[in-house]
Amino acid sequence: MAEGKVALVTGGTSGIGLGVARGLAQDGWRVVICGRRAELVKAHSAENGFDGHVCDVTQPQSVGEMFAGIAARQGRLDLVFNNAGRFAPAADFGDLEVATWREMIDTNLNGAFYIAQGAFRMMRDQSPQGGRIINNGSISAYVPRPHAASYTTSKHAITGLTKSISLDGRPYNIACGQIDIGNAATDMTSNMSAGSLQANGTLAPEPTFDVAHVIDAVRYMADLPLSANVQFMTVMATTMPYIGRG
Repeated sequence: MAEGKVALVTGGTSGIGLGVARGLAQDGWRVVICGRRAELVKAHSAENGFDGHVCDVTQPQSVGEMFAGIAARQGRLDLVFNNAGRFAPAADFGDLEVATWREMIDTNLNGAFYIAQGAFRMMRDQSPQGGRIINNGSISAYVPRPHAASYTTSKHAITGLTKSISLDGRPYNIACGQIDIGNAATDMTSNMSAGSLQANGTLAPEPTFDVAHVIDAVRYMADLPLSANVQFMTVMATTMPYIGRG
């Protein structure tokens, strides 16, 4: 049971993050959310009873201040859904701007590292020791879309991060897994029904699926005892172009 345990959801003010935060709260977790926009953090925290923190995950100092605040207000940390991230505008590899590359790596990879390391340290040093980190990967961690080199690279790197944390966490009772999501129906995927660029150069509408299934999947991963772990889980629209993509 999660009653009284503390969970942090990054990117917790919209989309999948907000949905997961609400789902975890229903399961009895004491939920902490963070986001960059103070007004959204305040509004969703007040509405849902969350402990809200304004945090820019790309800034190590901001991340460190958040974990200090969690320690002071909650006393420990049992779960992190490492969810904060972003898409990049489509660009042919030869035309990809260096600034876009750096922005994607800074948010999707560096930010995930800062959060995971802060959580790892807190879980390692607390008593009772241990906890669980769930990284939000992507099916792009395995198969790219056209014109998405920066996003694809950042998500491939998350897979390496997940494996390393899972290995290094063993002595401290820290579990780490990854959920890879394909075409969940959120604001970020709202344009897919109009057509997405395929590997053969055509545009084709793509199916999506209810984000509630992602929320349920994360809740399942979170509810396992630390003696068990979902190392990788792929949740996707059944007929989307993934198996056989390209």
